[in-house]
Amino acid sequence: MESEMGESKTVMDYGRIATSLDRMAAQIRECNPGNPDLVFVGIRARGDYLATRLADRVSKAEGRDIPLGALDIGLYRDDADKVIPEVRASEIPGSLEAKVVVLVDDVLFTGRTIRAALDALMNYGRPQKIELAVLVDRGHRELPIQPNYVGLTVETSVVDKVEVNMSEDGKKDSVIIRKK
Repeated sequence: MESEMGESKTVMDYGRIATSLDRMAAQIRECNPGNPDLVFVGIRARGDYLATRLADRVSKAEGRDIPLGALDIGLYRDDADKVIPEVRASEIPGSLEAKVVVLVDDVLFTGRTIRAALDALMNYGRPQKIELAVLVDRGHRELPIQPNYVGLTVETSVVDKVEVNMSEDGKKDSVIIRKK
């Protein structure tokens, strides 16, 4: 399959994404057994969809509702002077004071999005702990940030594009790497 960028490869389809989320939810439960202070917060956009899917899996397994939020980081980006951020509302379920927050994003690349999210989270209280869950870790970190839970680790070049498609956006669940 060719695109304007070059070769593209689907590395995750619906089934592989679902299996990865099942595994990640089990790992989160194992590390936080029955923790009443557990909260999921997804980074908009797509991290919030993944956070919803993970929270649903943990909630069903534990037979209780797990608080869920969505975080917009547009105003916390360190490139806001170069890019006009699309600002959307954050929806955080109350104070995060003394909570164990599982921060969720779709792709971990340089770490700058996560750094911005950590800054934004502090406006909602000081969590006891923040864990990071990502669907895809593509490497190339510019900051010392590592995920606790990963769906898939892929090798990419810095110029490759990792595209995450989700049914919540009206697309078929998939992760595609587009080579430059």
